[in-house]
Amino acid sequence: MTFAICCVLIAGLLPYVAVGMAKWDRGYDNRDPRGWEEKLAGRSRRAHSAHLNSFEAFPLFAAGVILAQMAGVQQDIVNVLAGLFVAARVAYLWLYLNDKATARSLVWLAGLAASVALLALAAVKAA
Repeated sequence: MTFAICCVLIAGLLPYVAVGMAKWDRGYDNRDPRGWEEKLAGRSRRAHSAHLNSFEAFPLFAAGVILAQMAGVQQDIVNVLAGLFVAARVAYLWLYLNDKATARSLVWLAGLAASVALLALAAVKAA
């Protein structure tokens, strides 16, 4: 398994880390999960929002890694971009939890750039 594929696994699990933090911070109600979400505030609400955003960011990244590897992009480059994405998403979660909005947006952009770069490299290599 390549480092990049390991990064896909990690990125796929990050949304659950985020929602786990939301549930830990504020007594999760498994009988009414949607009602629980509506009542969230502060750090718990930000953790839940990070959870949702992590799911939104994941497909583009996973597709980028898979397509880059299938197209034969140099593995070291794929690994670096995958590592950058995961590092950005971990930083994103930390910044979101700690209410650092501007920095959070910047690392979100870095993660998006890594995903787009993977897809662009796959497109160029496949052409």
